[in-house]
Amino acid sequence: MNKLKLRKLMEQFFIEDIGEQDITTDLIFPDNTHGEIVFLSKDEGIFCGEEIIRTGFQLLNGDVDIKLFVKDGDRISIGERLGVVSGEISTLLKGERVVLNLVQRMSGIATLTRKAVELLNSDHTRICDTRKTTPGLRMLEKYAVRCGGGYNHRFGLYDGVMIKDNHISFAGSIKRAVDLIHEQLGHMVKVEVETETKAQVIEAVEAKADVIMFDNRTPDEIKEFIKLVPAHITTEASGGITMEDLESYRDCGVDYISLGFLTHSYKAFDISVKVVLE
Repeated sequence: MNKLKLRKLMEQFFIEDIGEQDITTDLIFPDNTHGEIVFLSKDEGIFCGEEIIRTGFQLLNGDVDIKLFVKDGDRISIGERLGVVSGEISTLLKGERVVLNLVQRMSGIATLTRKAVELLNSDHTRICDTRKTTPGLRMLEKYAVRCGGGYNHRFGLYDGVMIKDNHISFAGSIKRAVDLIHEQLGHMVKVEVETETKAQVIEAVEAKADVIMFDNRTPDEIKEFIKLVPAHITTEASGGITMEDLESYRDCGVDYISLGFLTHSYKAFDISVKVVLE
């Protein structure tokens, strides 16, 4: 995860939440009043958010002391102490909600991803995410997918070519769309084509696509389509695949299964922040 970008994101999040000041905290606690808080797990799953906790509190006050007892990707259980942060009470109270919101969401994504990976239980097919992320949180959400054992699809429109059905409709054909890309694109960027029929798969192969996606196809359809794809072309299944039917795709032969629900339908992990009393 890009720490410089993370710091900028955290600055924006704190500015949104704190604004000019934390009226409640600033009126109750002088700057030199110290305390300690502990992060407690109230759920079972995968932790994600080490750098959120460190960067968040240190951004507000470089003198805080942070002790984390878990690492990103660790499996955690109910009642487990995840970390302790000590320092000025004003810093702890101003930072806890923003930090907790992010850690809960990232841990929720990591947990859901791990569940999908374990459910698929494939030695060949990898689980990956999509661009269906929360605006502003893509870097964090995609990092959480990796912590859960998944892989990242393209990060945006800028780092990979993906020719979808509307591109094909506007261009007139898969071949024309791919040809136009190849005429102008450098060799470092891969070209993926979305397909729905055998004819489109054949056309994508002949157009020399690097990746072929089988969109909204059943496992049986994919098993037939994949016979048409040479081994050097990466394959992907996407669209309409749920946690309930994920196992049925285990033996369809694709290299990747992309799941939008990993980052748009996750449940936030239940974590609480409590004051440590002497």
